[in-house]
Amino acid sequence: MALEDLTIRPAAPEDAAALLAVYAHYVEKTAVTFEYDVPAPEDFAGRVARTLARYPYLAAESGGELVGYAYAGSFKERPAYDWAVETTVYVREDQRRRGAGRALYEALERCLAAQGVLNLNACIACPEREDEYLTRDSVDFHSRLGYRLVGEFHGCGCKFGRWYNMVWMEKHIGEHLPDPPPVRPFPEVFRPELLR
Repeated sequence: MALEDLTIRPAAPEDAAALLAVYAHYVEKTAVTFEYDVPAPEDFAGRVARTLARYPYLAAESGGELVGYAYAGSFKERPAYDWAVETTVYVREDQRRRGAGRALYEALERCLAAQGVLNLNACIACPEREDEYLTRDSVDFHSRLGYRLVGEFHGCGCKFGRWYNMVWMEKHIGEHLPDPPPVRPFPEVFRPELLR
């Protein structure tokens, strides 16, 4: 896949099977996600629909195939947190290190900025020592995109009989005013040029 062949678009609940084809590898073969079982397509479709009601859920395609996705969700439910989100990205295993993750996150950031979001937070599984299930690649990826480490929880997730850490990283994308305008739902602000 060449980056110029990549198309980013809003995902839809109907994409659940293709999204799961990307995600299943990370559930079954890695500790990147602490989820143990691959969700059912109908459950995953529900996740996509719930996200899209307020936040972007983006899909990347190349050659007619879905090769990755990124989305944002609430950081916390209380209203004082409205300007902060949690970001997530997954790229199909055979398409990693080709620019799809960066392109997805850059489009996601533009969409979130248009909504009025100010803080991007990433919750990332992190090993004490890299192994066959988990590396520091995601931490390094986020660092390259301007996220900074703000905290680490030790031994908080157990998968494949091993304990893993979890780190939080953050990136500020807007000015923190005393009385910020409310964050607008993604469907209200979406314009195709945000994805380019």
